[in-house]
Amino acid sequence: MKKLLLIGSNSIHTYNYFHLVEDYFDEISLITVRENDFEADKLKSKYAVYSSLKNPLNYFRAIKKYQTILEKERPDIIHIQQISTYGLLLIKALRKSKLSIPVVATAWGSDVLLVPKKGCLYKKMVQYILNQSDAFTADGQVLVSEMQKLASKKIEVAIANFGINVEELPLQKENMIYSNRLHKPLYRVDKIIMAFSKFLQQNPDWRLVVAATGTETEKLKQLCTTLNMESNVEFTGWVDAKANSENYAKAKIWVSIPESDAASISLLEAMYLGCIPIISNLPTKKEWIQDEVNGILVDNVDTDFISQALSLNADAVSAINREIIVQKGTKEVNSKKFIEVYQKILDKR
Repeated sequence: MKKLLLIGSNSIHTYNYFHLVEDYFDEISLITVRENDFEADKLKSKYAVYSSLKNPLNYFRAIKKYQTILEKERPDIIHIQQISTYGLLLIKALRKSKLSIPVVATAWGSDVLLVPKKGCLYKKMVQYILNQSDAFTADGQVLVSEMQKLASKKIEVAIANFGINVEELPLQKENMIYSNRLHKPLYRVDKIIMAFSKFLQQNPDWRLVVAATGTETEKLKQLCTTLNMESNVEFTGWVDAKANSENYAKAKIWVSIPESDAASISLLEAMYLGCIPIISNLPTKKEWIQDEVNGILVDNVDTDFISQALSLNADAVSAINREIIVQKGTKEVNSKKFIEVYQKILDKR
């Protein structure tokens, strides 16, 4: 019997990953930082452990809770989704328990690109998790390079992402631009709106659809009012998977210009459903997009960067991007990559 203990944030990414690998295991136990209503056939048990270190006393409480879970579940493999405080505390509990259980750590973009730069303690946390884990995954070579710089041992990192479901929707393109990243400063949705206001001067029949929500939603709406663009900009709030896919299928252009990012699932979805991607010129993105070939890489977010997309051949971009996703962006392809990591570990035991 193969048993996995999966720990991650209380997010759709964690639950999607569960489904990505569930067929390989007989049982999966899940730990998240908050209570959740997630259910699945292979879900044996689930726990919520508050792992914030803002209160120093929680350090010892969380370790004790993790230790109790480990003693009860005794999994064959532990997989930490995202290098964060819960990964630190879980590994501390594992070492204290004296149990010999291999640990897989998956780094998300900010884990190794931004967190270590927040201060010495954050850097030490990331280094500890990397040095104490047995196997690793990340979604791009840039992250692999940063992980190796931070680790004090030679590490082997499998490159894999969460993948997307490939849907054969009719691509009925409209003069529509789609943005669906969180409304937080990191994602610079305000800069997208400002660029659209410039774009609109020469292309008045276009519209911008802004999905998702966040701390800046009201501020973004007010910006549209100030720029007198209410009739050209639609805020949809959160949309379900069906509506999200339909928006990709309608949009000629998809825009995401965060300050830091990995290979986001939304980029892969946009590529597969025929949007011209406009993205930040980040090293992680260059593994997917070549500037002015299958998308636009933005250096200066204060320009009318949207107009650049109109110079590309949309059909050619769509064909290139769909092939890229088929080769390395589907759930099927990436499920096999993660399972290979698990199989290697179990073969050694």
